[in-house]
Amino acid sequence: MAITMTDAAADRVRHFLSNRGKGIGLRVGVKTTGCSGLAYVLEFVDELNPDDEVFDQQGIKLIVDGKSLVYIDGTQLDFTREGLNEGFKFNNPNVNGECGCGESFTV
Repeated sequence: MAITMTDAAADRVRHFLSNRGKGIGLRVGVKTTGCSGLAYVLEFVDELNPDDEVFDQQGIKLIVDGKSLVYIDGTQLDFTREGLNEGFKFNNPNVNGECGCGESFTV
């Protein structure tokens, strides 16, 4: 089981953590929401929880709780720029479908 990130995503997360001035890594998870059922969640982590899995990628700690890992195992986190839009993109091999707006997914 693993979560990975591209060089672009690692650079962006490193930049955010540096600007924030604290934090041990980035939590990648899912929550129940949207039309399709699940949506991704990204948040800074200052303290680990007992059920957290930690994946060290390019010097960045990606932290995933046990419940979320089932849905996002094998996912690659990327950071993309398309025209004026930029943001994190999740390349998740477990996704069976997405809602029309792209905000939520099913596994």
